Amino acid sequence: MEIRALLFDVNGTLIDIETDEWMEEAYRALAHFLTYQGIALHRGEVRELYFQIMKEQFAASHEVYPEFDVVAVWRELIRRYATDYTRSLGPEKLQQMPLFLAELQRGISRKRLVAFPQTQEILAQLKTRHRLAVVSDSQSAYGLPELRAAGLADYFAPIVISGDYGYRKPDVRLFQAALTELQVCPEEAIFVGNDRFRDIWGARQAGMKTILFCSHGNSGGSPHTEPDYILYQYADLPRAIEFFASR
Repeated sequence: MEIRALLFDVNGTLIDIETDEWMEEAYRALAHFLTYQGIALHRGEVRELYFQIMKEQFAASHEVYPEFDVVAVWRELIRRYATDYTRSLGPEKLQQMPLFLAELQRGISRKRLVAFPQTQEILAQLKTRHRLAVVSDSQSAYGLPELRAAGLADYFAPIVISGDYGYRKPDVRLFQAALTELQVCPEEAIFVGNDRFRDIWGARQAGMKTILFCSHGNSGGSPHTEPDYILYQYADLPRAIEFFASR
């Protein structure tokens, strides 16, 4: 079987990342920033409103696997609590502020961000023979910058991020969007991910072969989410591709 494309999940697959979305320091900084924009909210209020508006987005969605829009969350929070001073800041700043808040929140709450060992080296080899793409449950506000920070963004096109679509994996439409842009058939592609349900089951429903990446050596899972191959380190990925190509 000819393998023309490899598609990857990001967090937990390409990037070893740890964040704390409830971190008090993050919402203190966000509250302080908002104060300078004419919005006086305590850190606890900012955190509560953030998750409340996010829940409202999920509740309003008609998708089976809904995804939120982090920039829209901050835009709505600003809209609800804007003062006359806030509105006087001008359209350009008001347009940029929700994105800035999303980036600030993520940056402060992030504890670790590093590519898994040998990822860059292996991707550089694979890119000479295959099309490489990303299908990630994330937000463009920080998913793309994190790929760049880890030195991986330039290896992939397209980069499909769930926050831009309003639904997340295992919705097959995300996988299909990447395959369409790659101009490859599902049977010519392999998906690499670390989540049995969202990645493995989702990619299988889209018709792709699957590789489960287990960075900590625990494959876990259930029979209906069994991958076609289990990978424990990136050095073995070329061998895994040969396994599929020889079938």
